[in-house]
Amino acid sequence: MRELLRLFGYVRPYVPSLSASVLLMAFAGAAHGLIALLIQPIFDRVLNPSSPEQDVRLFDVPLLNHTIYLNDLVPSSIHNVWTMTAAAILTAFLVRGIADYLGNYLINRVGLSAVTDLRQQVFDRVLHQDAQFFDENSTGSLMSSIMNDIEKIQVATSHILADWLRQTFVALALVIVIVQRDWKLALFSLTVLPIVMLPTAKLGRRIRRSTRKAQDDTAVLNQILQETISGHQVVKSFGAEHYESNRFHEAARRLRRSNLKYVAQQAISSPLIEFLGALTIVGLLTYARSQIRQGQMSTGEFTSFVIALLMLYEPVKRLVGIHNIFQQALGASQKVFEYLDREILIREKPHAKELKRFQQSIRFDGVSFHYPSAPDTVVLDDVTLEVKAGEIVALVGPSGAGKSTFASLIPRFYDPVKGQVTIDGVDLRDFQLASLRSRISIVAQETFLFNTTVAENIGYGKPGATEQEIRDAARDALALEFVDQLPDGLRTMLGERGARLSGGQRQRIAIARALLENAPILILDEATSHLDTESEILVQPSARQPDFGRTVVVIAHRLSTIRRADQIVVLDRGKIVETGKHEELVNAGGVYQRLHELQFHEAS
Repeated sequence: MRELLRLFGYVRPYVPSLSASVLLMAFAGAAHGLIALLIQPIFDRVLNPSSPEQDVRLFDVPLLNHTIYLNDLVPSSIHNVWTMTAAAILTAFLVRGIADYLGNYLINRVGLSAVTDLRQQVFDRVLHQDAQFFDENSTGSLMSSIMNDIEKIQVATSHILADWLRQTFVALALVIVIVQRDWKLALFSLTVLPIVMLPTAKLGRRIRRSTRKAQDDTAVLNQILQETISGHQVVKSFGAEHYESNRFHEAARRLRRSNLKYVAQQAISSPLIEFLGALTIVGLLTYARSQIRQGQMSTGEFTSFVIALLMLYEPVKRLVGIHNIFQQALGASQKVFEYLDREILIREKPHAKELKRFQQSIRFDGVSFHYPSAPDTVVLDDVTLEVKAGEIVALVGPSGAGKSTFASLIPRFYDPVKGQVTIDGVDLRDFQLASLRSRISIVAQETFLFNTTVAENIGYGKPGATEQEIRDAARDALALEFVDQLPDGLRTMLGERGARLSGGQRQRIAIARALLENAPILILDEATSHLDTESEILVQPSARQPDFGRTVVVIAHRLSTIRRADQIVVLDRGKIVETGKHEELVNAGGVYQRLHELQFHEAS
């Protein structure tokens, strides 16, 4: 129920359109009821020429003690029964058609608008989540929720909601008709409704659980699909096509079982209603024979009652199906609302400061860190270090020493569990996130390029950059030479993740993007690993730009490329074990010397 109320909360901005659609659907339902009412005069008057001439009675209004006649609803110039009935039939169908069309359009507009708002809110929430959130949730499951789960909600809140309004008002109008015809007979006929509704409610709860299971299985299938397509080269290089095919097959089978379980539960209601309806009709026919023989009911009245009752079973059956679809949407909404309710761990304080400029230093004071998923594994242990403005500081050490984690604390992708990181003496947590990150450019170890042009990829961090600025950045990153040789130069589409470029070319584009942003702090996390040594040595000085005073934090495994660093920091098992320049460390007998000798031996 809570999920349903939250979903309808997104409809609140569109209440005027929703109200108009409800009114229009009420008109459509009333017109449907009028069609059922017209069955009696057709049998008793139009098809019975010997019937006496009198006003055509439609129905009585009990509380007002008033009878409404068909003659009251048509122009006074029309007196012929057939003409009045024909005009009423055509008018009822016309009104129903127009009201149904307009009501259906408006309710779909409301539903689609509300779900668009929901999808945007979920996307924005996911977009602003911290790094831990993306560590915990796979790409496939996130995409499945934002697209597939919300798609089920969209179906329920657009044309299914329109159908619910339509069938509800039709059912209400038809109930009024059968009660008007014979309330005792109506009471007997409607006793089957509780028999239908009780199992339907239980089925609805099962359907919600089955839907959630099916959506989770869909997310797993999407994850396998995403991984296999993105990692197609790895799959092919290891000859793992058969393994991935089996993995996909098993996931698809689980999804099929979940969907079949939903189908089996959802399909029970329709035959149940139809069988109970058949029992009701048999009972009615038995009762009607005696009533007509005794002259207490005309053939037209009974025919009108039975047809209205038969017409009523269709909307009841549809409403049961709609209830199941709503349960399906509620099951899908659970995961969506989980994402919306998940607290963002990296947040800025209510009155956070703007980082206007970086002038002095970045300082780590007694910083310790472990990932939330592995609290017993210390990644950084009591790290204290100062990086002065304008310096190039290189982080080196064995794999898993904590180098990338150290760099990720500067833009606050994570917060330390102990100690603090400061810029110019101010704790990073006191700065506005946007202003902090606008002062930092990052070239990550895994280069990511968008499926757009070279120019748009380079200019991503500086909207509105001129073509000359983009060319200058490409030149500084040693990318302009190969860019000019591409079919459309800067306007060449790169494909997904820059698939049309080599690894080294992708890294140069990423470096150009960071240089163009021109932030005072630049983090290069293995950013030149795909470049040859000569290119790497040439690119790194352009990253420094001494006249600008850019501060560079470099993570590199190739020690030959960081000899010019102002400070080399050696990390091992989360601790700083050595600091100094290359000349000081290379013969100090520590970790750096060992790494240098290993690389020198490999090179030899």
